[in-house]
Amino acid sequence: MTITGNAQECIDACTKCLQECENCATQCCAEGGPSMAECIRLCMDCADVCRVCLSWLSRESDRAPRLCGLCAEVCELCVEECDNFDDEACRRCAEACRRCCEACRSMAGAPAA
Repeated sequence: MTITGNAQECIDACTKCLQECENCATQCCAEGGPSMAECIRLCMDCADVCRVCLSWLSRESDRAPRLCGLCAEVCELCVEECDNFDDEACRRCAEACRRCCEACRSMAGAPAA
């Protein structure tokens, strides 16, 4: 089984997004405290859904496109929250989430937001 095209682009975007969301959540816990609770929660949610997308895309699950639609929604929420903070980890996370959102929407067959 060889993964090509949109699926590989989505896997790459999900991988980067997962890494940046984990980093952002960790940094927000260490530095932001309670004021960043929603950012932390959304980053953790986003990392989780990216992790599942990676698995489903890697094994070419027929249901992966539907999950990619959900991943795009969660990424979009994470971007909105991270954009509220002037923090390097949040900026990197928001950018990775934007790219992941685009790749997942493409994989899901949905128009880009």
